[in-house]
Amino acid sequence: MSIGDRYGRFVGNCRRADGTNIAEWLARNGHALDWPRYSNGVYASHQDAAKAKRIGIWSGSFQPPWDWRAQQRGETAEPTIVHVPEEPATTMPRYGLVSSSCRIKGNIAADGDRIYHMPDQKFYAKTKVTASKGERWFCSEVEAQQAGWRPARQ
Repeated sequence: MSIGDRYGRFVGNCRRADGTNIAEWLARNGHALDWPRYSNGVYASHQDAAKAKRIGIWSGSFQPPWDWRAQQRGETAEPTIVHVPEEPATTMPRYGLVSSSCRIKGNIAADGDRIYHMPDQKFYAKTKVTASKGERWFCSEVEAQQAGWRPARQ
């Protein structure tokens, strides 16, 4: 089903070849929010599942995009920030957001090698995580390895 919005833009539902609803998948995996103003809550249960698992954007604090836009237009004075309580995630991945439960440092060496450092390793304290370089935090060794990073040798 597809329709146009009030601005004449095409609005439709996207599906993969296997029938998977893309918007549903994005909400269920914490990569998108249900915006009830336009969706009538169709994706709310998928969003709630991601929130309960603390995955994707639900692994940290964020400002909903519609609130950010309202703030930019001067419609609100204070930003609305969604705070997710600090608890260990029940599932992975956490996508590199810093949390008390995500203590594995992902560092990129000068030669481009992607290395992760565990808290009990020799160079952990000296290792800095610089997000602008593509470095990141991980919550488990499995997550780091699945992202293509190797363990530090020391």
